[in-house]
Amino acid sequence: MTGAASPWWSAGRHADRRPALLLRNRILAAFRAWFSDRDFIEAEAACLQVSPGNEAHLSAFATEAIGASGARTPLYLHTSPEFACKKLLAAGETRLFSVARVFRNRERGPLHHPEFTMLEWYRAGASYTALMADCAALLACAAETAGARRLVFRGRETDPFAEPERLTLAEAFDRFAGIDLLSSVTPSGATDRDALAAAVAGAGLRVVPDDTWADLFSRVLVARIEPHLGLGRPTILCEYPISEAALARPAPHDPRVAERFELYACGVELANAFGELTDPEEQRRRFEAEMAEKQRVYGERYPIDDDFLAALAVMPEASGIALGFDRLAMLACGATRIEDVIWTPVAETRP
Repeated sequence: MTGAASPWWSAGRHADRRPALLLRNRILAAFRAWFSDRDFIEAEAACLQVSPGNEAHLSAFATEAIGASGARTPLYLHTSPEFACKKLLAAGETRLFSVARVFRNRERGPLHHPEFTMLEWYRAGASYTALMADCAALLACAAETAGARRLVFRGRETDPFAEPERLTLAEAFDRFAGIDLLSSVTPSGATDRDALAAAVAGAGLRVVPDDTWADLFSRVLVARIEPHLGLGRPTILCEYPISEAALARPAPHDPRVAERFELYACGVELANAFGELTDPEEQRRRFEAEMAEKQRVYGERYPIDDDFLAALAVMPEASGIALGFDRLAMLACGATRIEDVIWTPVAETRP
């Protein structure tokens, strides 16, 4: 590519980027056709929301609406179209997808961008395992559209046409870190920080006194597990501990884990799926716990969307998934940075 000093709009740099950008367009068109062929309805979610989402480590962009009287109402750019899509499920839609521009603060790098495209889709009345099959089909669709036999990133390769491996978090922690993860989770879903800390230290990873159970879980996941996922064939990492699945329902066979999975290719996380929680009281409790943690770590919290909780009370059983479309396009196009497949990247800001 042209030197990094050239802006993305310079003719030379744009000429370098243009083939990948055109491939991105073709993949998105192929995905829309795939969903249409399966009777999905495309919905556009409003970017401005009362709450951007209530996950502790997601940071939003804040703004405000100014009424004719001058009254100001806080609003946020959404981090996901999830709340809006679930309201549509409550309204009666049964198969829907959204190609949404979403916004996440504090995130920029080879795999992160402050504004990006998220593909979400929902199936009312379907198990979250149906979404696993969808993921396999869409990986193959993206690669076929791009004319790619392999997905490649930083020397790691994945066959996008291969059947994905299914691996539980408990199996992954045991295989790659030698840790019995679920021994630190009680039947009620409560976590034992000290038990996991001892296991993490025994595996040779750093432990500091103020680490929470979630901190330790994430450290092992990033350092020891994710580099091994999606190599040779895609990986579906499933059955997350219930404390790590704020919007997912418990698994019927084990209350310690939730119906949540993530899709990986070439060591890159591409999608996050849930068997959706539909209990508004439990959802409020989880949101409040997440916001308490956000307050502890970042000194701020986001409002809870009571309208969303009201919709959740009448929402049918469903499964839903969010896929980072730019990341998948990047892998399918053989690009090395997410900005290579974004038509107009956000201006650089101070780190």
